[in-house]
Amino acid sequence: MRTADVVVVGSGAIGAAIAWYATRAGLSVTVIERGTLVSGSSSACEGNLLVSDKEAGPELDLALYSHDLWSGELREYRDLWEFDFKGGLVVASTEAGRDGLAELAVRQRAAGVRVDDVPLDEVPALEPHLTRDIAGAAHYPQDCQVQPVLLAAHLLRMAREGGATVLTRTEVTGFTTSSGRLTGVQTSAGSVAAPVVVNAAGAWSGDVAALAGVALPVLPRRGFVLVTEPLPPTVFHKVYAGEYVASTQSSDAGLQTSTVIEGTEGGTVLIGSSRERVGFDRTPSLPAIREIAAKALRLYPSLREVSVMRSYLGFRPYCPDHLPVIGPDSRVPGLWHAAGHEGAGIGLSVGTAKLLVQALTGADTDLSLDPFAVDRPTLQEVCSA
Repeated sequence: MRTADVVVVGSGAIGAAIAWYATRAGLSVTVIERGTLVSGSSSACEGNLLVSDKEAGPELDLALYSHDLWSGELREYRDLWEFDFKGGLVVASTEAGRDGLAELAVRQRAAGVRVDDVPLDEVPALEPHLTRDIAGAAHYPQDCQVQPVLLAAHLLRMAREGGATVLTRTEVTGFTTSSGRLTGVQTSAGSVAAPVVVNAAGAWSGDVAALAGVALPVLPRRGFVLVTEPLPPTVFHKVYAGEYVASTQSSDAGLQTSTVIEGTEGGTVLIGSSRERVGFDRTPSLPAIREIAAKALRLYPSLREVSVMRSYLGFRPYCPDHLPVIGPDSRVPGLWHAAGHEGAGIGLSVGTAKLLVQALTGADTDLSLDPFAVDRPTLQEVCSA
């Protein structure tokens, strides 16, 4: 039987970051991934590290904390995962939207976010191909981007160099317990004994929790991204419409789309985004793709003659009160969760990992994990409604 101090279920950005921080803390770690490395949501997203799309509150606090880590102790690794300080530009198409954007900026500034109002005549200097038919804009220089697959892959490599074991194509099938406490996991490749199991299985975290006999209200929320042919430099920031913030906080199950556009180092342009709760249905949705494309052209009419090479989809791990679950589960001692980050998982991965490892090693955490507890009142209220 294998043994470890910590078993991490899931090899995406969050699981990989937890594995790395845990090995740095001197813990022996085994990562269990049912597919290939980084084969879940982290491989089907844009790699955003955003503060601009978050209301003042615990999630924004976590985003700012993570931003400090990206800018500080992780700075030396930037080239490994194509870290890009590109900044974000949020635009409003109506006067009401402009006013809402300004009100959001006031709350964000009070929480420590840098927001620069952009006069309309200065917008072309930032984004020359953006439509002139907008009512307002705000620049967020703290918004960044990484290549998410490279991020997770290198964090896993660094964890292995620190002694971690990574098991791929290995499915967790159950948990072992003694006197009501977890003592390890059962897998398709045998058992692993460990006093701590961290559930970092993304959109599948609810299924993993169920194996331990507890409910975790994390659901998949499908989203599509379009990828254009390589272009000359066209989009220079993370650009999105103001209503994107509202869509991230919506609980609607039906299709929602809001424009998000950004360029890549390779010249392609990534275009999103959509949200809908359809379970794990991987069927391509032409209505969603058409709506994404149509809205993108309103912001960037110059893309009208550009070819879309492909589209891809992923499943965001959605939590009903729009906050992730981070920390221990008192219902099953030994079980910890790091799940429910929805579309912010890449950006929040390192902050989540460092705080969780601080907590499980008994250290004081840099931020309180109480707002992210599995038994927090806001989550219990939503789930019992």
